[in-house]
Amino acid sequence: MQFYGERSGSCERTASHVQAVHDNLRPTNVAGVRTSAIHCRYMMNMKGGEEMATVSQIANKGPKSIGPKTSIASAAKTMRQARVGSLLVKKGKQLVGIVTDTDIVRRAVASGKPLGKLTVEKIMTTPICTIEGSQSVDDAQDMMADLGVRHLGVTKNGDISGIVSVRDLLRHYKRYAQSKISTDESYSEPKIMQD
Repeated sequence: MQFYGERSGSCERTASHVQAVHDNLRPTNVAGVRTSAIHCRYMMNMKGGEEMATVSQIANKGPKSIGPKTSIASAAKTMRQARVGSLLVKKGKQLVGIVTDTDIVRRAVASGKPLGKLTVEKIMTTPICTIEGSQSVDDAQDMMADLGVRHLGVTKNGDISGIVSVRDLLRHYKRYAQSKISTDESYSEPKIMQD
């Protein structure tokens, strides 16, 4: 099974456009903002001999799926129970799309339509943007930034075997950064306050 974007590294853009963008990219984080010094060191260390982490190493394996006729309210409950931000949409044995928490907020809740009657097929993202599991975490970051998405299907031998999210990338970079901080240095999590 082939998913749109698997070969080109794109979901909505041509392969040549994505390659041109990729060639001109400076290291950026998922939100498109300049990276921290830790991420730049990560990039240099990874290219300087250490083995780069692959997408399949950090992906959520065995992603949850729902049918296209599932109500938005039911999909949201499933996401909450599974503690995930996306669900694959499956019609029979075929994957036809992905629905994310962002889709629910922007395409369903914001429309003001009753969430118990609106179905997933009306708001899902299709086709599913994918990345091969053997590609690097940095490739996933670049693809998410280029496409403006927060979830990618992870493929192995042409089939989706998992989902990688922005949260997975952040968790990976945080672990890497913490592993590079000397035990002599003190490190504390930043305090985030509500206004």
